[in-house]
Amino acid sequence: MPADELYALHQQELRRGTIVLACLLILKQPNYGYALLDQLDQSGFAVDANTLYPLLRRLEKQGLLTSDWNTEESRPRKFYRTSDQGLMLADALRRDWEELHAAFHALKEES
Repeated sequence: MPADELYALHQQELRRGTIVLACLLILKQPNYGYALLDQLDQSGFAVDANTLYPLLRRLEKQGLLTSDWNTEESRPRKFYRTSDQGLMLADALRRDWEELHAAFHALKEES
């Protein structure tokens, strides 16, 4: 396997879980999918719509997000928000992330 393909494969695996955590944190405030895509991109989490929308549906099915349709505007939009269960998971994942970050930092200092 060429080095660039190998890198892309592992980069995708590394980023997969971070997108979940980023969504749970961002969606503490209600937002709809397209705006979430933009906010993720501006925050440095590049993800495309074909990845994000199935992820949002999966997180909602798992009870980590709730959703409501806003039909007051000319174009109905589905707004997502992190549920109480999602907030608890986000807090636990954030703590894990901080511990991993510290561990990687320590490894970097040792080498």
